[in-house]
Amino acid sequence: MNTITGQPLYRKELSGGTLTVTPTGGTFPLDALFDIAERRNPKRAFLFVSKVLGRHIPVAPSIMRLAYRQLALQLPADLPQPIVFIGMAETAVGLGAGVFDEALARFEDVVYLTSTRHPIEGELLCEFKENHSHATDHLLYHPADPVLRARMHNARSLVLVDDEATTGNTFINLLEALRTDAGLTQVEHVVTVTLTDWSGNAIKEQCPLPVTPISLVQGDWHWEKKPDAPVPVMPNVNVTASGSVPITGKQNWGRLGMAVPMRDLGTEITTSTGEKVLVLGSCEFVWEPLLLAERLEKLGAEVKFSCTTRSPISTGFAIESAISFTDNYGLGIPNFVYNVAHQQFDRILLCVETPAESVDPALLDALKNVAPTVEIIVYE
Repeated sequence: MNTITGQPLYRKELSGGTLTVTPTGGTFPLDALFDIAERRNPKRAFLFVSKVLGRHIPVAPSIMRLAYRQLALQLPADLPQPIVFIGMAETAVGLGAGVFDEALARFEDVVYLTSTRHPIEGELLCEFKENHSHATDHLLYHPADPVLRARMHNARSLVLVDDEATTGNTFINLLEALRTDAGLTQVEHVVTVTLTDWSGNAIKEQCPLPVTPISLVQGDWHWEKKPDAPVPVMPNVNVTASGSVPITGKQNWGRLGMAVPMRDLGTEITTSTGEKVLVLGSCEFVWEPLLLAERLEKLGAEVKFSCTTRSPISTGFAIESAISFTDNYGLGIPNFVYNVAHQQFDRILLCVETPAESVDPALLDALKNVAPTVEIIVYE
């Protein structure tokens, strides 16, 4: 039991070592927010798998929305505007958009951007590194709309969103790129937003500007590696490039700036009360699919939301099942769907920003074992 928070220590023994998390703050029980899995990554052998993110574990959209709201309510009310919100690809593009969406009720002079690993037609703003990741390189683009572009260039506050922070280095790398390469010299305040924050005071100590860390839980982690543990072999997913398949979907959900959500994907789709529906976003294309999932949930369906991902994770622990297939962007890299293959749904809606024929038949065949109806949803 931790004497500061009253929460028990969280300890998980994995094949490569033992992870111990000591809670230092927050009101959520640790095991209500995450579980642990094993990365197929020699840089870091473990992964915090969120139970509210809708990425590796299917979750009800209403639970995801509650997390967005709880984070947004912690934003300082006096943040200097304009404010730029940035979500980290690929895991936090939806989380960032959700926090931004909830913050729209409190701030007006704002813009949302997401980093990407898919080069697009637009003017590059800056690049930065996520050193511990399976895919290290991130790109940020200028907003396409002149009004949003002006808000970004005149930004006085930055709200940087990621699913979790372990060292804080990615936030610092991004901030340095924004101030130095992107020329955001008027920034006065930085807010870091995560579901779980294990970085201690690292971000405050490294940040050259005033910083407000926001999260649902905080703690410290310690990894005790087994001396004879095998080194994980990671598939080649460290690719930041344009594939052979064009992106045909709209970019108004973040890559080129967003002012308000469009809610314009799958508007013709209906459901019935009690229908078990799984809505699957794909890689970075998750925000508009989530809004579709929310709409179906409000119509009475029993909806879960999850996403395809390039993140290589071993089965076991938090990962009960995995589907492996080839990406839909023509990059030739493996993609995955976790914790879906062992479940059953009435219908699966797979949302992609590439043409429907770009979806690997192996993924469709696997999903047809989970639901009798599998539909590919694209922008018309």
